[in-house]
Amino acid sequence: MINAHLMQLVINASNDGIVVAEKEGEDNILIYVNPAFERLTGYGRDEILYQDCRFLQSGDRDQPSLESIRMALKEGGSCRQILRNYRKDGTPFWNELSLSTVKSEADGHTYFVGVQKDVTVQVRAQQRITQLEAELAEARQTIARLNATNGENKTAN
Repeated sequence: MINAHLMQLVINASNDGIVVAEKEGEDNILIYVNPAFERLTGYGRDEILYQDCRFLQSGDRDQPSLESIRMALKEGGSCRQILRNYRKDGTPFWNELSLSTVKSEADGHTYFVGVQKDVTVQVRAQQRITQLEAELAEARQTIARLNATNGENKTAN
């Protein structure tokens, strides 16, 4: 069994942001963030502890992936979603959030563990691929129309 001190060292060494939130009524209050989360978001722990974690979405709360996250928080489940978050300076980034529920037998409270990874580069690359695929499909349609028009012109001659 791993001791608490070693566990703390491991979590602090993680390259991914790790947070723990406690369910308090309708809110999920951050009670722990690791150093990687601070680097990822630009917020220091003293600025954000004991706040609801929704502040990272700023006013951007209509994202489709948030529905799955809300459901996991409400029902005590787990999920993995990619959502747009905002750093302290307002810069958006794409965050892959892996969310898990932990029910403590010791105090009866519900906690949520979030592991967060910046996937901005991957999301932007996928967006660019999607854009290029759309442009390619449009170019193919244009070529097909031109070929059809040229074929009609040759038959008419």
